[in-house]
This record gives sequence, C-alpha cells and structure tokens, in this order.
Amino acid sequence: MGEKKISRRTYLKYLGGAAALAAVSAAGYGAYKYLLPSVEEMAILPETTEKTPEGGEIMVKNFELPDLPYEYNALEPVISEEILRIHHDKHHNGYVNGANSALEKLEAARDSDFKDTDIRAIERDLAFNVSGHILHSLYWQNMNPNGGGTPNGILADMINESFGSLDKFKAQLSLAAKKVEGSGWGLLVYEPLTDRLLTLQIQNHQNLDIHGTTLLLTVDVWEHAYYLQYKNDRGSYVDQWWNIVNWDDVEQRLQSCKS
Repeated sequence: MGEKKISRRTYLKYLGGAAALAAVSAAGYGAYKYLLPSVEEMAILPETTEKTPEGGEIMVKNFELPDLPYEYNALEPVISEEILRIHHDKHHNGYVNGANSALEKLEAARDSDFKDTDIRAIERDLAFNVSGHILHSLYWQNMNPNGGGTPNGILADMINESFGSLDKFKAQLSLAAKKVEGSGWGLLVYEPLTDRLLTLQIQNHQNLDIHGTTLLLTVDVWEHAYYLQYKNDRGSYVDQWWNIVNWDDVEQRLQSCKS
C-alpha cells in the first residue's frame, strides 16, 4: 500500500485531541504542521481504513518505533551504547506499544457504547504514551555524534533576543532539566503568540506543557536516560549532553516555524 499524507483531521483524532486543538487554536493551522517531529521521524504507518459494524469506515493508524539516525555507540562517551540500546529498544518502544494499546481500548470502548469504560484512565494513558513517543522521536534527532559547539543563524539570534546570550540560555535550560521533580524533560520551545523562545520543565511526558508551543530541543532526564552511566548524578549528564546537541536540527525546526 502506498504511503499517504497525514491529514490535519487524522492528527487531531489520534494525537491527543485536547492538546492538539488547543495548539491549533493558539497558533493557527499554518503553524500546526510544525508542532511535532516529522512523520518519518515518528514512524507513523500509512493510514488504512476498516469497516465499522454499521457499514461505515474509520481510518486506522498505529505508531511504530523509528530507527535511530546513528549507530548505538555513536554518542559515546557522552551516552553509552548500553544506555542507548535499552533506552531506544525498551523504553521508547514501550511508549509506542502503550500508545497503540490506548487507541485499541478507545476503539473497543466505542464498539461497546462506552459501557464500563474508565475513560479517564485511557485518555491519561493516551496522553502519556503518545507524548513519550513524540518527545523521544525528537530527542534522537536533537543529538548528533558531531554535535556540540554553538548555534548559528536565526536560532542564535533568537536565543540572544529571548535569553540574553547563549550562556544564559544554556544555564537556564540546564537548571530546568536538572531540577525536574522526579522524571521528565527539559525543553526549548518556540512560542508563536509573542514570537519568542521559552524553556519548559516537563514532568513525566505531558505535565506542565504550554499548549501552542513548538518543540525544538529536548533533553531527557528520566533516570533510564543516564543512570547506568552517571548513576544519580543527573547534573553531570546534562552538562555533558551539550556536547552532542544537534544545533542544525534545532535551527531547521525554528526556520520552519518562522517561515
């Protein structure tokens, strides 16, 4: 079956609903396609249709684990091969499976007219696992064996405008990531209403987010991202992570937002 483009309606239906709708309302549809990693990065399968019991058709789409854009040992010594294998093959894959399971549960609930359905639990699982899949898909692309250094172009300009300097930005994002309460992420995002860059502290995968912002750069501070190598020293992991940041990837994402 040939690959098809993913429609706006499909994204709204399968990628969380509330968060996506809020983002579209805030940013406008013109910016909507830049809210997520690309289809190829997220490895969303081509859409198909299935018949419903009433004779209608629904679109069926599942998530699939994307390949890493480099070898498992390519990010050493910052991130070890062992960590990368477990992180990608086990943890990220677990979120992919959880996302697909939540979609299946919602389909079954619709077929039963939502009889005995704990909709809050399913929607929570959907938000948690799809957000985990999106963030991990971006995280892999945000790193590069030849990364580090300093950003250029519009990204460098906006970092200076939004934070005062590159050093101040790195200090702010580093502190936000190091001080995440429990498991979560440090994020750099583009906020379109005020045309600025912001940092965010994300707990788990979805809490404390700002709807309408565009993901640009992510640092994973769940323990499975660093513990085998750095033990409980999250700070050292975050400090070393800057040596593999893929600034070109971040620049391209920001250019897409601005254009």
